[in-house]
Amino acid sequence: MDKKIIFITGGVRSGKSRFAQKLAQEFPGSKAYLATAQALDAEMQRRITRHQKSRPRTWQTLEEPVHIGDVIQKEGRRFDLILLDCLTLWLSNLMMAGWSQKKILGETTRFLKMARESSSSFIFVSNEVGMGIVPDNPSGRFFRDVSGMIHQRVAQEADEVYFLICGLPQKIKG
Repeated sequence: MDKKIIFITGGVRSGKSRFAQKLAQEFPGSKAYLATAQALDAEMQRRITRHQKSRPRTWQTLEEPVHIGDVIQKEGRRFDLILLDCLTLWLSNLMMAGWSQKKILGETTRFLKMARESSSSFIFVSNEVGMGIVPDNPSGRFFRDVSGMIHQRVAQEADEVYFLICGLPQKIKG
């Protein structure tokens, strides 16, 4: 199978992660799961544990909440496929760290360049948050706006893009 960059987006609980894992299984060779989530409370720890149990034991888990470009650069030749889940949690982590829009979009460009230059295939998963109401506060609007900008860049670079609705994948590119 040729090297690919695949982007999967959709609403919360739309089946993105399950579909991403199923799609990843179609790729031969070694696989890694790049997790951006942080267990900051008990509920999030339960979600992380559920995700861990859903993955094949042969996959290696890489955890990086902020510097995903560094992980992609370092590990991108070690694995045949890296599944990153998810970009919106990554954005939340960057916001909590005080990153500016310019710095976030610069890091987006960097990790996409690292992915393209790598020998690995990639599946990037993210929540579509731009189809709901306009948030009533500046940080909510910043999150929605920057998330949309990240998604546009990832979709532009991706060979394939899927949108999940009610557990049903809709291929919209590739």
